[in-house]
Amino acid sequence: MENLQEKLAYEWITAEAGNVDVASDFYCATRDIFEARNDKMPDYLIEKGMDDGLAYMIYSMAGELGNNSFDHNLGNWPDIPGIFYAYNYDGEKGFLMMADRGIGVWNSLKKAVPDLKSDCEALELAFTKKISSRILENRGNGLKFVKNNIFDKNLFMEFRTGNAKVSLNHEMKIIETDEDIKGCLIILKF
Repeated sequence: MENLQEKLAYEWITAEAGNVDVASDFYCATRDIFEARNDKMPDYLIEKGMDDGLAYMIYSMAGELGNNSFDHNLGNWPDIPGIFYAYNYDGEKGFLMMADRGIGVWNSLKKAVPDLKSDCEALELAFTKKISSRILENRGNGLKFVKNNIFDKNLFMEFRTGNAKVSLNHEMKIIETDEDIKGCLIILKF
């Protein structure tokens, strides 16, 4: 693990429910707490020297990813609702960490595509097709928006859910992992 926040996010998502640090400064129990913290990010990034356009793009991607956690787990949180949310930028490089203990991409998308066979297949679908578990709403472009901006801005993102991991930089690679992550763990590097 590269940094303390990455280690904390991993521990937050993999800990037994009784051991999750819900007092952490990085825990956002509700959407309004997440949005208030996310709203501060662009100013922080710009103060550290980031270009305004990139700062607001990262902010938009974080908003999409965080809101997905709340939207797709509403009423379905297996144990701890909310997300782990941390970011840092030193003027040259930075990261954004997000994690939720929700139902994961596969379980969410099975509502719309019942014959999905695996976490890898679910990630492929989520990042390449207009699809959403919120079937009656005109949604499903969020992860494509994130992927396209990562490609366009030369960023890196790793997104883990279940036993699958997608890595995005100049291309998209999906692999099956040995570890099963309940919910989603996201690392965005810029």
